[in-house]
Amino acid sequence: MGRASELLPSVFVVPPSTSKPTRIAVLADSDTRWKWGALTAARIAPGPSMEAAPDEDAQVGLELSGFLLRGRATPTARQLAEVGVRADSLREVTAVEFLRAMAEESYDVVVLALVGGGVQAMLHGLARVWEGSERRPVVVTGYVGVVYEKLADGLLLRHGADLVLANSRQDAERFRAVYEGVGADASSVTEVALPFLGGAAYEGEHDPYTVVFAVQPSVPDSRKDRMYLLNRLVQHARLHPEREVLLKLRSKPGEHTTHIEEQPYQKLVQRLDPPANFHLVYGNMGEVLDRTDLLVTISSTAALESLHRRVPTVVLTDLGVREVLGNHHFVGSGCLASWDQLDAGHRPTADEEWVARQGVAADGSYATAFDAARERIAKLLDRPGGPAPLTPYYTPATAPGYLPGILARHHLGPDGSVLPGAPSVDKEPGPVRQIVRRAARGAYRHGVQRVAPVIRRMGEL
Repeated sequence: MGRASELLPSVFVVPPSTSKPTRIAVLADSDTRWKWGALTAARIAPGPSMEAAPDEDAQVGLELSGFLLRGRATPTARQLAEVGVRADSLREVTAVEFLRAMAEESYDVVVLALVGGGVQAMLHGLARVWEGSERRPVVVTGYVGVVYEKLADGLLLRHGADLVLANSRQDAERFRAVYEGVGADASSVTEVALPFLGGAAYEGEHDPYTVVFAVQPSVPDSRKDRMYLLNRLVQHARLHPEREVLLKLRSKPGEHTTHIEEQPYQKLVQRLDPPANFHLVYGNMGEVLDRTDLLVTISSTAALESLHRRVPTVVLTDLGVREVLGNHHFVGSGCLASWDQLDAGHRPTADEEWVARQGVAADGSYATAFDAARERIAKLLDRPGGPAPLTPYYTPATAPGYLPGILARHHLGPDGSVLPGAPSVDKEPGPVRQIVRRAARGAYRHGVQRVAPVIRRMGEL
């Protein structure tokens, strides 16, 4: 696996600014969360509103420091470059190493782009690190995309951040209801939108007409369901030889994303004999959407990117409309349809009222979607003495049977302090240790993608 340190410097160079930039640190644990965290940082930094994706000009007032949490899903150099977000520095760290950096370096904002347990651990760790400090950074967290499961669990693990970003009006209402329902402060909930929306609006059919199926690493998870979807996609390509049919993949073999992928599509498709108008594609989703006439998915956030640009979008019903698939979120969207309907030429029309509640901002309001977050951050930074101490809802008193385990996974004690025996934070791992780590990751991925499915199938005999 390529490490962050192997990236070409030119990929992450930001032009120097003549004025003092806003210093933002982003801690992410996967390629998807790095994309969300880095783009969020660019949008919440003080400066003009932005309709398009942040570019070099938009990042002039931002000094971005990237921290990649070491683990099974640490993104590779290729995955980071694909996101297209530049950072002034980028390094791989453990949780303890990140906390040490936050104690030694000065930032205006810290963005926690992690799973809920990681956010909670960092909130307690940071509270300990900044205890007694005259000023501390504003802490921001949120969700990468659609929130369709573990709503209460995920939200309460994120409680304690200064801003908990909600990607839509609907999410903001749900988030506040959960916090208020347990007696927690809900003032941190701040409505924004997905930070990776943007691009030119769809203006009509391309030549050739292009159908894109955007896959997800974890939905559906069974080989049977994935083969069904592949077969239908290939069948659609055969039925419409005048169309270009693309299978948009998230990662290459051996890479991990936010979710574990036991049955990679690019391996399954080798069993088929697709026609010449069928292709596999990687790369930035926005660039793929530039040539898309019909976006098809199960429940990917790619559907929201597509709807933002008014590209005809389909959320498949072939495997049912079920919470486990996440496509239940799109009930009322006007986008639900089956492959049979698509084969027959169906083109969906999204419901405008539904779209407006989802933070898609296809009406042009996206340019101001992050204004409230920027204003709130500015007020917290201007507050005499800076932001108040971090106060998560979960404490050793409110969740004594839950919180210690979450903190211990990141080598932290119940009070947020580093546990004895935690990995050293005084030096970078040597060459031998780096090789061992890469080998361990490779073994883990082999176990997930090869061994585990075999054992599972044997268990079903």
